[in-house]
Amino acid sequence: MTENEILSYITEYGMKAKKAASVLATAAVEKKNQALANAAKLLIEKTQYIIAENTKDIEMAAANGMSVPMQDRLRLTPARIEGMAEGLTQLISLEDPIGAIIEGYKRPNGLEIIKKRVPLGVIGIIYEARPNVTADAAGLCIKSGNACILRGGKEALRSNIAVASVFYEALEQAGLPGDCVQLIDNTDREIATAMMKLNKYVDVLIPRGGAGLIRSVVNNASVPVIQTGTGNCHIYVDSEVDKEMAVSIVMNAKTQRPSVCNAAETLLVNEKIAKEFLPVIAAELSTKKVELRCCEFSYDIIKNSDKVIDTSVLHATEADWDTEYDDLILAVKVVSDYKEAVQHINCYGTGHSEAIITTNYDKARYFQENIDAACVYVNASTRFTDGFEFGFGAEIGISNQKLHARGPMGLKELTTIKYVINGNGQIRG
Repeated sequence: MTENEILSYITEYGMKAKKAASVLATAAVEKKNQALANAAKLLIEKTQYIIAENTKDIEMAAANGMSVPMQDRLRLTPARIEGMAEGLTQLISLEDPIGAIIEGYKRPNGLEIIKKRVPLGVIGIIYEARPNVTADAAGLCIKSGNACILRGGKEALRSNIAVASVFYEALEQAGLPGDCVQLIDNTDREIATAMMKLNKYVDVLIPRGGAGLIRSVVNNASVPVIQTGTGNCHIYVDSEVDKEMAVSIVMNAKTQRPSVCNAAETLLVNEKIAKEFLPVIAAELSTKKVELRCCEFSYDIIKNSDKVIDTSVLHATEADWDTEYDDLILAVKVVSDYKEAVQHINCYGTGHSEAIITTNYDKARYFQENIDAACVYVNASTRFTDGFEFGFGAEIGISNQKLHARGPMGLKELTTIKYVINGNGQIRG
């Protein structure tokens, strides 16, 4: 496509979205909820069709050498589709944020000033091989009164088309414009780049994916961007700890679903319990074939252990402390105490999710107060950083920046404010 053809192509999406957004912004909550209910029902009814399309994507991805953990991100199952539908149902039960009065007051001159929530407008979402994002993003945008333009990765094209078609039908059935949810079915990079500069029609861009995707959007977009995603998450195991709890949390955070952004990537262990704890956790991790990349101290302890370690144990490089693996790989480091753990995390973390496992209240509070991250856990897995788990119904992403939104982004994070001012003839002198 020529430059003019690309501009014309993406502008058509923008024009349709802007027109649809003007209708959705003032739609009654009953209509929005009906659209969500329709979509949840259609997802279940069309499960076999969606899985058939997803299977084509999986086969193509495997043939192109996609890693097994990334294939897991891409894969849809009946249970995962049911989860997508459940997320939409939960959204229905949540309070509509649009029109909510944040505050109101009267000035000495008689002006009544009201601050209320309104939709952002048109949200562009650029994401990778996660077809569940199509449903989560569409559902959240509908409930929050925003039209959305979705641009997924080529690896999930058939899956995304199948899921997006459900929302078009659901919206039309509810008497709302189907164009409130649009999926770009051309995965050329030039199209995505043009979308990043569509300021006349797109109010905000949200990239959801790996560091490369997010960096590309931030560097190329003229549309305002909310950064999400990159998760170099840590777990610090303190000297005062329930070791059984620590093993359970580390295993869950690393192995339950290693390809997602809230999975743990680095394990920090207090030196006072390192010789006792590291062989135990290494043996457990090896049952899941987790490769360990260790500092000198942790490497020596694990390699000299009498526990059965059936996995690779390697020397860590400086790059390992900075890496989001999205795979069955874990960096391991021994630290002197909780304060060194905080320093390490604030140096290498991405501001996503961090955890301390300890029985000491003061250490827990210090950790939570001093870690610079969106979500800071005490005695719980980082895997809970998720809109559904936080009671938001779903999430459009997990923001690790500090402006406008931070952490899992639910309905309120997809709104902005409007001041409504009522007077009775006031003029400014």
